[in-house]
Amino acid sequence: MKRIIKFSAILVIFVFGVAATHSPTSDKYFEILKNIEIFTNLYREVNTYYVDDLDPGKLMRTGIDAMMESLDPYTNYISESDIEGYRFMTEGKYSGIGAMSKKMGDFVTITELYKDNSADKAGLRPGDQIVAIDGQSAKGRKPADVNNIMRGFPGTEVELTIRRPGEKGDKKVKLIREEVNVPNVPYKGMVSNDVGYVTLSTFTRDAGRNVANAFKELKKENPDMKGLIFDLRGNGGGLLNEAVNICNIFIPKGQIVVTTKGKVKDWDRSFKTLNPSMDEEVPVVILIDKNSASASEIVGGVLQDYDRAVLLGQRSYGKGLVQNTRDIGYNSKVKMTTAKYYIPSQRCIQSVEYEDGEPVDVPDDKRAKFKTRNGRMVLDGGGIAPDVVVNAHGESAIIKSLIRQNIIFDFVTDFCLKNESIAAIGDYHFEAYDDFLQFLNGQRFAYDSESERLLKKLKKESSQEGFELTSEIESLEKMIATAKEGELKKYKEDIIDMIEKEIAGRYYYQIGKIKMGLRNDKEIKEAVSLFGDLDKYNQLLANK
Repeated sequence: MKRIIKFSAILVIFVFGVAATHSPTSDKYFEILKNIEIFTNLYREVNTYYVDDLDPGKLMRTGIDAMMESLDPYTNYISESDIEGYRFMTEGKYSGIGAMSKKMGDFVTITELYKDNSADKAGLRPGDQIVAIDGQSAKGRKPADVNNIMRGFPGTEVELTIRRPGEKGDKKVKLIREEVNVPNVPYKGMVSNDVGYVTLSTFTRDAGRNVANAFKELKKENPDMKGLIFDLRGNGGGLLNEAVNICNIFIPKGQIVVTTKGKVKDWDRSFKTLNPSMDEEVPVVILIDKNSASASEIVGGVLQDYDRAVLLGQRSYGKGLVQNTRDIGYNSKVKMTTAKYYIPSQRCIQSVEYEDGEPVDVPDDKRAKFKTRNGRMVLDGGGIAPDVVVNAHGESAIIKSLIRQNIIFDFVTDFCLKNESIAAIGDYHFEAYDDFLQFLNGQRFAYDSESERLLKKLKKESSQEGFELTSEIESLEKMIATAKEGELKKYKEDIIDMIEKEIAGRYYYQIGKIKMGLRNDKEIKEAVSLFGDLDKYNQLLANK
């Protein structure tokens, strides 16, 4: 307690000094001083008299997180235990066992392995449940807590108790933590005879160099390449300088990429391309979706503003905020929003409203209008709108329910128990849809459509208000049940596509999942057809 009071006293003196530097009568700094004192007094009283013993770190973390949540979704406190996760976000590497995981039921379950890393070499598989870590039960633990324990210094050991579907009894596996490097360009290749493809998963360190090298190699190996598909779907962003470097691949030296503006005017900056471009002529199609955010939106928006690429897919996420991290002692950091960024047309793509941490869609008639270099109209706020809209894959309610309830994941886990191997990616086709339907019948698959939810509400409200609608509601329930049975037939191709990608990932890791996805990807097919009609491509970039 003495340490806390001493710390608080130092903090109060510091704030008082800052206030005196600016203005002795400043209401703002008086409020800061007053509320710090109130906070200190509150903590002292609670710690002294609350009926149960308190964990100071947990209590303070709750207060800090609540304070951060009152701001925007991207301003966060990063504790010492979170540093490995922060390092992975910025550098694309961390020290751990090389596995992705997700909470399924009572336990965190391994969902994906990074090839030739510790978990893979130890024989772990997707579907394995982590029952205990170093002898301590992992039941009910959050994925973040489990990951924090599994991450650590390279060369140190961790023992996992694994429960594997289809096998009796749990088994203990010892793993050695190691440096895990996750490539930010997981795949490049040709999707047709003359169309190249590069995917970028995150804007971590060297992303610009890696994209440039991938593009250069494709051009060298395919001198007749007449178009490039650059895939930013699902890419949540990362380092701003890497976004600038990637734009520089396609636009010349000295071009404005992004301008940042915030409260501290001395920190306002303009970022320009610094080097000669690699290629200003090759047609480019950028794929975006609702999860393309931040640096992805900079690249997509900048190349749209300069009429250098056609954007295809769905409207992006809408994150036009810049974060910086500052050390706050004890190996902790605060990542906070310090500015908004503006792309060359001077539009800011930031969503202005949030609901449960997600951006709220902004209608086009409420978005300000700007113009590209060729005079095309573009809008600010709420993300980047694609030039060619393609309806999102897997957005139906039944597919969302299958994903949310891990049905496809569990089916593929069962499939892998019965199949030691599959054919090469190019030759493999999943042809056992009836087996999937049979598996589904044996699961507790709960699929409530929006119509059912509205009908349940109608049933409740009509009963409370005294309306007799029983027969009508029962008739509608039967109609909905019949329609739901048809959903599995209607979306058969989409479900098979998801099953094939999950199977490919189990046998051929991340690159297998990507290759399998490309084979059936309707947005890839749309982009390839666009390169086959360059008149249409050029018209999309022209002022209409």
